[in-house]
Amino acid sequence: MATVLLIGTLDTKGPETAYLRDRVRELGCDTLVLDSGILGEAVGMDADFTRQQVAIAAGSTIDALRNAGTRGKAVEEMLKGVRKIALDLFAAGKIHGVASLGGAEGAVLAASAMKVLPVGFPKLIVSPLASGHRKFAPFVGTKDVMVMHSVVDILGLNPVSRAVFDNAAGAIAGMARAFELRQAKPPKSDGHQSIAATMLGNTTRPLMHIKPTIEAKNFDFVIFHANGVGGPAMEELIARNTFAAILDYTLSEIAGFVAGGFHNGGPERLEAAGRAGIPQLIVPGCLDFIVFGAKHEVPESLRDRPMYYHNPEFTLMRLTREEQLQATRLVVEKLNKATGPVSVVVPLGGGSVMDIQGGAFWDPDLNEQCRTTLRQGFNENIQYREVEGHINDNSFADVVLAELVELMGLV
Repeated sequence: MATVLLIGTLDTKGPETAYLRDRVRELGCDTLVLDSGILGEAVGMDADFTRQQVAIAAGSTIDALRNAGTRGKAVEEMLKGVRKIALDLFAAGKIHGVASLGGAEGAVLAASAMKVLPVGFPKLIVSPLASGHRKFAPFVGTKDVMVMHSVVDILGLNPVSRAVFDNAAGAIAGMARAFELRQAKPPKSDGHQSIAATMLGNTTRPLMHIKPTIEAKNFDFVIFHANGVGGPAMEELIARNTFAAILDYTLSEIAGFVAGGFHNGGPERLEAAGRAGIPQLIVPGCLDFIVFGAKHEVPESLRDRPMYYHNPEFTLMRLTREEQLQATRLVVEKLNKATGPVSVVVPLGGGSVMDIQGGAFWDPDLNEQCRTTLRQGFNENIQYREVEGHINDNSFADVVLAELVELMGLV
């Protein structure tokens, strides 16, 4: 029978977690309940893993956590215990899904476990924080966590909360049972290896053009949205030996790391493939802009820059000359450390939708400076090629594809 791990602060969410437990059981799953609360005592139900046990799993005691000095310090330690118990249960094959009802603290505690469980394992958080202009990174990270808005705060059972919790029970029970079936009868491998790629709306067209040919060569084509989360998620999977090669067509997360905005890929972006020694084909696309929200959300200090209205929710701002050169130098620095084969293909006609003659971000002199930085900066182990055309031209994409095939030794 599929088993769902329910994580909750039972001093404040005990009756609500008990309600979710009972609904999940009615839908044909077993449950295990972990109490992640710290200050009070469990109300309305008993836990299978008490807060005392969770604290011990963290290498502490509940009394020590209650006297940690600040609530934040106590929560930091409790996170360790929640993660350890969840991972141990998963490793032992004792759980097939995890869910939580939580406010800010409860959701973060549950998310600490969900973000270390693998992609494909069912994960669900129900929280009032899943609304408005909240940032989802604390709850989702780079994993496939389902986040459901509770509409009302999680205190008491009423017609609104019951309707939401009933749906949450149906979702996690269905996912857990499906996961159990997959584990019992894993799909037969088709023998295909995978190639990872990065893409934004700015580079969708060439990736769509390349995809059928790659798949015709019996590779799965796994494309990540280069939005500050997709790239880091790809890096994590590279480190787990998931891919045979990388087509990094969109480097907006490097620009975001240098200059800010939503698409900040962090300090380790563009490094995992180099460490793993797998083939990398790099197209320095989208190194010319950073991304913010709606126009009124763009920081005042940036509003004198060239701007591109992408859609009502996203505004693209051009990098300064020094920022773009800094991002280019960072690409050189990272790729020069690679232990495997690397090829860089640069379009002479522009690297984004706006970076084209007549476009909002067109700056041919800066583009030439960046190409010179690449040409002169790469070591002798990196193949470098400049190609006529724009990054979104099919003719350019064909050159990239041919280069990738050669780099992988498929010719």
